[in-house]
Amino acid sequence: MRKMLLLPALMLLALPASCQRENAEYISVQGKIFIFNIRLARAYYAINLNRLAATPDNSVVVAEFEDPAGGPPLVSEQKVFPKMTRIDLQSPDLNCIAADRPYKIHITLRDNGGKVLQTLDTTLKSTLDQTVMPAEPLVTGAAYDKNAGAYGKDGKIRFRQKCKAS
Repeated sequence: MRKMLLLPALMLLALPASCQRENAEYISVQGKIFIFNIRLARAYYAINLNRLAATPDNSVVVAEFEDPAGGPPLVSEQKVFPKMTRIDLQSPDLNCIAADRPYKIHITLRDNGGKVLQTLDTTLKSTLDQTVMPAEPLVTGAAYDKNAGAYGKDGKIRFRQKCKAS
């Protein structure tokens, strides 16, 4: 008699657990920042995601970053491996970053079949604009040799101008 009562009770306990993954949060935004690499005259988005729950094997995170220069979003993709606790993504190089303007970031987590597991939307503002960047990299090569093209005739660094898009 006990076995007959215990089986339906166990089935009822298992039912909510099987439905739990429908609205699960697999990832969350841990940090986001614009990186300005003055030495190499590069700027890009960097975003860190926390992995909150196990994802199916071969899942992929795709981030679409608003292009400050206009045009289609800049896309970055990262495969999610079983042991990952943090997922790091960065955009391709950027131009025309304007200070105090919010730029959109759309993140999609997909399983290996392409099914969307979760989406996140966020924005990012920079406190600096592109005029802090040199017009050309300050150094070249593996030995970080001085790049003569980055300096004017007076020996001072040539900086980028403000974009018309910003």
